[in-house]
Amino acid sequence: MQLQSVAWIISTFLLLAIPTYPQAGRPQTPPPLRTDPITNGEPSDSRLAQEMRKKANLERQAAIKNDTDKLLRLAQELKQSVDKSSANVLSVDVVKKAEEIEKLAHSVKDKMRGPN
Repeated sequence: MQLQSVAWIISTFLLLAIPTYPQAGRPQTPPPLRTDPITNGEPSDSRLAQEMRKKANLERQAAIKNDTDKLLRLAQELKQSVDKSSANVLSVDVVKKAEEIEKLAHSVKDKMRGPN
């Protein structure tokens, strides 16, 4: 009996003394993101991305406003040109202005949809 107890103690000691290595297939957890103390622990990368999205949105909104102002001006000019022309003849200028309005309207529509 005493021999079994000694063998048990030695085998337990040997098992505990063997170093263990992580398995190659097991994924390891990534290090935590750096946090910015100014933003109450929010990751600074997220705050920066949010600020960039906000700035891009403001720029897009300003471009839409400028384009719609230009669109309105062109539409008013087109109406005046059509009113001046005769019933049978439209000038090349009127057709070009209509094409410009169409392109600008498509541009405004794309900007309103936002980034994909």
